Order: sequence, then structure tokens, then C-alpha cells
Amino acid sequence: MESYLFPFDSLICMLLGISFTVWFTLLLHLYKPYRIIAKEPVSLEQEIQDMRRGGAEPEFDMSDIFYFCRRGVESIVDDEVTKRFTAEELESWNLLTRSNYNFHHISTRLTALWGVGVLIRYGFLLPLRVTLAFTGVGLLVVLTSIVGLFPNGRMKNYLSDKVHLMCYRICVRALTAIITYHDSENKPKNGGICVANHTSPIDVIILASDGCYAMVGQVHGGLMGVIQRAMVKACPHIWFERSEVKDRHLVAKRLSDHVADKSKLPILIFPEGTCINNTSVMMFKKGSFEIGCTVYPVAIKYDPRFGDAFWNSSKFGMVNYLLHMMSSWAIVCSVWYLPPMSRMEGEDAVQFANRVKAAIARKGGLADLLWDGGLKRGKVKEVFKEEQQKLYSKVLVGSTSFQSTNQD
Repeated sequence: MESYLFPFDSLICMLLGISFTVWFTLLLHLYKPYRIIAKEPVSLEQEIQDMRRGGAEPEFDMSDIFYFCRRGVESIVDDEVTKRFTAEELESWNLLTRSNYNFHHISTRLTALWGVGVLIRYGFLLPLRVTLAFTGVGLLVVLTSIVGLFPNGRMKNYLSDKVHLMCYRICVRALTAIITYHDSENKPKNGGICVANHTSPIDVIILASDGCYAMVGQVHGGLMGVIQRAMVKACPHIWFERSEVKDRHLVAKRLSDHVADKSKLPILIFPEGTCINNTSVMMFKKGSFEIGCTVYPVAIKYDPRFGDAFWNSSKFGMVNYLLHMMSSWAIVCSVWYLPPMSRMEGEDAVQFANRVKAAIARKGGLADLLWDGGLKRGKVKEVFKEEQQKLYSKVLVGSTSFQSTNQD
């Protein structure tokens, strides 16, 4: 009877051991939140073999379950994906209410200082910035409509460039943006595509205030639609109807036709497809890297101490977000123009996109993540689950037999 119960006793001991490990890990994270333990990346196969205490037989082992349980708990405790979709935590308070609702209750003196800041930001800076914003947008609509009446030629292109630069720089002043541009000799040139990490809708005017670009986007209605229709009269921007956006071949063709004409402005694209909180760069969509033209990478890094530029679109609408931007102290950022990059021989679009993404992350001091920014609103793709299943299958059947099965 005792020998019959022995496997169950062993299993209970292992369960108790793993639960103790999980709780101990959680306590470490709770009481030492700023301690970071660096760990060398190890393959799934190696970790499972270490857990089996050297047992390398390619078969299922009950202890393999605990490896996936541990990895699941680690992912929950130190989640490197979903925290990229919320505002970055500051080490010190910047006297903005939305940064931390508890700081201004620390002392009367600090509360008074915060109150003075509110009066300055909302009583003086905000009205001035709103006036500048309406002036910039109004001039953009009126002047681009007038430039659109000129016949196509060098004079129209010259006037269009001057109008766009002037209006975007007025809009930048409306945000009190303090921008430092580095390596301007690498600025994008005609016939190419400019790709950058994406933090906020204001990324567009941050870049467009230092150079002219052809914008790519979906056709909108309302005020945005009026602006789009006025802009396209003066400059060949690329606007897609809602029904055309999902047609990859049509999008690729229009982009290819644009870059083939060396007289047209470089296209500005944000391959992440969504706003990330400026602590990392997430997966680049491969579409803009399949065209086969020169790519000009740009890294944008904001300083959140004076105002957080990240747009959490699931929490704030556009109007509310712009109000936050215009009521901040300032928007401080650095822009690095990286050397142009081209697709290497034998390199596919995904590899090229990852190489460009790694260069942007390295230059901007951002974390380079392989995860899709679409996880902001969607579920994990089945491809990622299948990849982990294939790795575990490789452990079960052995590397050699797994490779031969794939070849068959």
C-alpha cells in the first residue's frame, strides 16, 4: 500500500515545492520592486533538461508541467508587453496631476506649489497654445488650398514645402515642443521611405517640422477630412478609403508607384501600427519593407519629466489627449536620423524589418521587443502558440527526428 502511494506523495511534494517557489518569487517582487536580476537567455530545451536534472531522454516527463507553470507566473509578475501600453512611471513627481494623484497631498507647501503650477499651465499657457494650434491648422488648410490652384511644377513644390514647414512649426510651438535633431546629414530623401517608432500622433509634426514628407493614412471625415483634402491639393499624400486599407496589394502598389518617382517626397510610415509608451520598440509590420526601396530609420525619444507624449487611445480620446499635451510644461524630445538602410541579398522583408527595428531601438535607448503591438487590443496570435508547441515537440521527439519530420 505504501509503495502504491509513493508516486502520489512525490507529486504532492513537488506541488508544494513549486507553490512555495511561486509565493517566494512574488514576495521578492513586492518587497524589492526596483531590484533587477539579469538572467542570460536560455533555450526552452536547455531549461527543461536542467529541470529534469540532466535527464535528456526525449519523452514526456511530469516535471515539464512545472516549467510552463513557472514561466507563466514569471510572465505575469514581470510582464514586458502590456506595460508598454500604459504611461511610463516616473521616479519623481513633475507637478502634473495626472502623473500621480497622491503626491500633492504630501505637504501643504508642495500642494501650494502644485496649485501655482495649475494656474500657470491652465490660465496662461493653455489659452496661448490653443490659439497657436488653431492658427497653425487654419493656415495649413487655407494656404494648401491656395497652393493647390497652381499648376504642377517646381514653383508649386517649393511653395508647398514652405507652407507645410511653416504651419507644422506653428503647431510645434503650440505644444511648446523642445526638439533636438541629431545627424541631419541622414535626413530622408526623395524616393525613399522614412520609418520611425510610434509614441503619439504628434510624432508626425515633430518630424514634419524639420522636413517635408508624404503622409500615408486612411480617409477621415469631419475636420480631419477637411485637412486631408486641403493637404493633398498641394502635395501628393497617399490617402486610402476604408475599403482599400485591407487590400495589401493595392497599398503596396500605390507606395511603390510613389517611391519610383524621385521627384516626390519621402513617405513617412510608423510600422508598429499603434502607439507604444516610448520605452520600447515593438514588431514592425513587413508591408513597407517589401517595396524594395531605400529605408531611412528615425528614432524618437521623449523626456516624460516635462510632459508624457504617449497616447493611450483606449483611455483618452483625441481631444482629451491634446488638452493634456497643451497643459503640460513642455514636450521635450530627441530625434536621431540613422544612416539609410537597404535590403540585403537573401534577406526577406521580416528580417529587414527586424534589422531596422533593432537599429532604431539601439539608437533611442529603447527595448527591442518581438511582440506585435496589435496585442494592445487583440489576443495572442495562434502563430506564437504554435511556435512554443513546436519547440516543446522538438524536446519530446528529439532534434534529429524533429528536423527529418519537418523535411518530410
